[in-house]
Amino acid sequence: MTRPICLIRGGGDLATGTAWRLTRAGLAVIVTELAHPLTVRRTVALSTAVDTGTTDVEGMIGRLATTPREAREIALAGDVAVVVAPQLIDVGATVVIDARLAKRNIDTTIDDAPLVVALGPGFTAGVDCHAVVETLRGPRLGRVLWHGCAAADTSTPGRVGGIGAERVVRAPADGAVSWACTIGSRVREHDLLGAVAGRELRAPFDGVVRGLIGDGREVTAGLKIGDIDPRCDVACDEISDKALAVGGGVVEAVLTWLN
Repeated sequence: MTRPICLIRGGGDLATGTAWRLTRAGLAVIVTELAHPLTVRRTVALSTAVDTGTTDVEGMIGRLATTPREAREIALAGDVAVVVAPQLIDVGATVVIDARLAKRNIDTTIDDAPLVVALGPGFTAGVDCHAVVETLRGPRLGRVLWHGCAAADTSTPGRVGGIGAERVVRAPADGAVSWACTIGSRVREHDLLGAVAGRELRAPFDGVVRGLIGDGREVTAGLKIGDIDPRCDVACDEISDKALAVGGGVVEAVLTWLN
């Protein structure tokens, strides 16, 4: 039997955790991304393949494809195909997963595929899609909802190591990002992280740089461009517990529907 193809819209860290779970369940995966990805956790994101051609996330290989046909060949051969395509493309997908985490429905419809799954708030199961997977940290993280909506966006990141909103680095102005550190760097409070349009960014506390948007990216004021983790033992090259939980929910939705 031909393996079902799952098309994931978005190649960030939660989308990548979802792809990792799906490929290990034996499903073929294609990811679509922007031409200039805004991913912060680039060491664990398939979107990195847009800039590098290939990427390896815990043994899962993402390969950049230039056409839908090439993407299908890569996915059915066992790797994850990454395609630059802001819009929905026709690759013969059985499942479409909106993992763009826009906190709103941009253009997804329940008719996009036989099974349409959406991650997080902004969607209503049974209206915009067939199933919604909860992305809010807490006891319902990763749950599959076949009716209703995920929890509303709180606009506040979940607390990690006792720290919440402060761990997110946001652009202070419009302009190009220039970093003075790398993902995995240990920093002290007030250390220079980089700058946007000449405005310095400094570490808000002691920690590890867990994620940085691509150096040189043009960003807008307020955009999330970095992530500092207060934990000393954090692994920057491992898929997060949250991404794995959400990915597990997507696998549950897919297998429930297939069976």
